[in-house]
Amino acid sequence: MANDKTSDQARRDREALLEAHWASEAKAARKQKLLVGAGAVAAVALVGSLVTVAVVNDPPPPARQDIEIAGLETFEDLSAEHVNTPVDYEREPPVGGDHASTWLNCGVYTEEVPKENTVHALEHGAVWAAYNPSTLNEDEITALQEALPDTYTVVSPYEGLDSPITLSAWGAQVAVDSPDDQRIEDFVTKYWQSPQAPEPGAACTGGLDGPGRAA
Repeated sequence: MANDKTSDQARRDREALLEAHWASEAKAARKQKLLVGAGAVAAVALVGSLVTVAVVNDPPPPARQDIEIAGLETFEDLSAEHVNTPVDYEREPPVGGDHASTWLNCGVYTEEVPKENTVHALEHGAVWAAYNPSTLNEDEITALQEALPDTYTVVSPYEGLDSPITLSAWGAQVAVDSPDDQRIEDFVTKYWQSPQAPEPGAACTGGLDGPGRAA
């Protein structure tokens, strides 16, 4: 029970750090706009000196665009129409495209989830961790769940994957071999609630529960 509480706290801490980081980025962008105008040069000099001190003492996390992930594939110009029929996705698992009008509720699933609804969750900024159930054992599946935030993630089995785990977000995907891979954290930091998604922050609850929802 203590380990479960520790894992839950670690996930909450990661979520808090991510949210604080993106809030800091937004605040910095607003501050930059305010500096434009009279006295901007002096203000920039002052802020620059303060930032230099802060960076030396407490280096900030890298910006999304500066995070490099080995093996990452990205996709542009993805359609995002709502359809009422099955979609023949070119990518498996899909990373975007036409999708069902109802999103999949984010969470942990023990059975394969409907792709059309899951793509709608990606549209809302979720990260989908699909795993090959023939490759990962129960402990590894648990470790994968613990490596991800509690919100805006989908964890589900996916038969026939070429890799043990495939992480997908809207327009981005990377395959990894184990839940201990550093690229999982990097991918989440880069794409969880990413502005690259068409509707980041839109609901990831109140939609469709897929089969085998466990959490």
